[in-house]
Amino acid sequence: MRSLILALLFTATALAQTPPSTTKQSPPPGVAIPDADRKELETGTAALGREIETLRASLKANPAQLALLPDVQIFHKAVDWALRYDEFMDVKQLASAKRALAEGLERANALKNGQSPWAQASGPVLRGYVSKIDGSVQPYGLVVPESQTKSPRPLLVWLAGRNDKRTELTFLDERWKSKGEFTPANTIVVHPYGRFCNATKFAGETDVFEAMASVQARYPIDPLRIAMAGFSMGGASAWHLGTHHAGKWCAMSPGAGFCETAIYAKVFSDKSEPPPWWEQSLFHYTNAADYAANLANNPLMAYSGEIDPQRASADMMEKICATEGVKMERLIGPQTAHKYEPGAKQQLAKWLDEKIAAGTPAMPPKVRFTTYTLRYPTMKWITLDALDKHWERADIDAELADEGTFRVKTKNVAAFTIALPVAPAPLDKTHPPRVLIDGQELVGPAVKDYWTAHFRKGADGKWAAAASADLGQHKQHGLTGPVDDAFVDSFLFVRPTGKPLNDKIGAWAKSEMERAIVEWRRVFRGDARVKDDTALTADDIANANLILWGDPSSNRALKAILEKAALAKTVPQFPLAWTANSVMLGPVKYPAADHAPILIFPNPLNSARYLVLNSGFTFREGSTTTNALQTPKLPDWAIIDLRTPPSAKWPGLVTEAGFFDEAWQWPKK
Repeated sequence: MRSLILALLFTATALAQTPPSTTKQSPPPGVAIPDADRKELETGTAALGREIETLRASLKANPAQLALLPDVQIFHKAVDWALRYDEFMDVKQLASAKRALAEGLERANALKNGQSPWAQASGPVLRGYVSKIDGSVQPYGLVVPESQTKSPRPLLVWLAGRNDKRTELTFLDERWKSKGEFTPANTIVVHPYGRFCNATKFAGETDVFEAMASVQARYPIDPLRIAMAGFSMGGASAWHLGTHHAGKWCAMSPGAGFCETAIYAKVFSDKSEPPPWWEQSLFHYTNAADYAANLANNPLMAYSGEIDPQRASADMMEKICATEGVKMERLIGPQTAHKYEPGAKQQLAKWLDEKIAAGTPAMPPKVRFTTYTLRYPTMKWITLDALDKHWERADIDAELADEGTFRVKTKNVAAFTIALPVAPAPLDKTHPPRVLIDGQELVGPAVKDYWTAHFRKGADGKWAAAASADLGQHKQHGLTGPVDDAFVDSFLFVRPTGKPLNDKIGAWAKSEMERAIVEWRRVFRGDARVKDDTALTADDIANANLILWGDPSSNRALKAILEKAALAKTVPQFPLAWTANSVMLGPVKYPAADHAPILIFPNPLNSARYLVLNSGFTFREGSTTTNALQTPKLPDWAIIDLRTPPSAKWPGLVTEAGFFDEAWQWPKK
């Protein structure tokens, strides 16, 4: 069926792309607030801001205390943004804003005196961290057990349902008022903000793991007893994180929520333009259903209300799991719509308690892993280092058959690493393990206190041991594409300051950059870092994915990269040639007067980081009606015809688009 759909979709290179008929602003416009309240809040926000800057300067010599500053900043940001961007969703939030400012000032005064009582508090606690992605302060909520202990505790990650009005201020208010659906005994519960309302994908996914890392740095957490659950959009989040990162959890429980895009969002209905072939391929980036085989690695209990329309997703996952040989446990709330039924909820709470108490083994003897991209490369003690081809299913089944033998079976895998937490006893340096890969017998490296071994497949299809996981210029962890992949880690917008090749390109690039800045704030709740091309530093090149806007005439950094690439003899060559007359991507050539390229590629100035041209994250306003549509819309490269203006889905008319191969070269076909 998929092949038939793809065959019917495209009969010409240029695609007629009609934006969705409905969009909505998220978060929606706020309500008007009385002038007197606004003035009071603005005064309080300014005062708290001054206290924060004073603390920042005074705590420079005290890193431990300085690390607590985000616990103050979350209150300032919540009120400041509500005021600055008119995001008061209800006049009742005025009281929440005043409480936030009071809490922020109280914590600031405590820090000034070398104290941080909230760090030892139990019950609902609000804390924050600074994100590596954009330097923004992000909040998270905790529920800390009353009993005090220095022993490592379990951690439950709770993922929230959709709320288009969940600004930072709304989030703080929710976490003050509620402990949440589940509070397992002696377990810390973390409520990530998830970067607002995106089903914890992209920067939202990074937020979950950054919040977890912050908790683990501040509280003793048992890494083998971390569970994850959520409901509604949080259920979709749980499906996503539970399948893409199955090895991290001792238990997981999605409640309702979607598990894929095409069926849930009806993308092939008669009323909408079918997605282009590359967008369909990129459903594999986010579709939990495509990673269902990974549920074999850890306990899962799905919950659905019997008459909840979102039950269909769990029904689908159950069928897919059955085809994978995985039995999916389920709870059904009798005659219940979109909520937890009390009896089923009680059963689920008991199940979570049992699984959290049991934990997950540090070294399971069997590992089963499916992926479509090296954005998601690891399951327990197996890490994939290279695929034969991205966006096609890759599988690896590995088993420690006995203390001296590993059996590994692969499909669409070109390189992988075995990394054990301890050496498999009773082996020693004189008895290295046997490794059987797809029936081929190899001898692993010598055993030390732990055991790590790298294996690589040659052009002849034969496996061999490798000295390291490094494959040179190759699609690998953190360098896989598509364009959206650059925005799950540190990035920097590089603004052009020169004269563009022509006015049309200059106006389009300026408009798209300004739009990307606004949409990053709205959707992912941070301020995109922006620098002029003349101010770019070696530090920026070393530590950030560079998002270059403009063309070689307007953007000095792009000009320097093209000049360097033209002189370089490295493989792969940077694929872009751009003059006043033409834009050429590989063999694809278009007039420069009304065409512009979008691409993602390893930065020629630092091959460990991305270079992106003329694009922010690629799902636009037309994808806000459901989180299931918040998927990558563009692949590794695209040519944009500027004669068609940007729409709610596209930055212009996408005339051609595609992927680079596994070596970041232009594909042969």
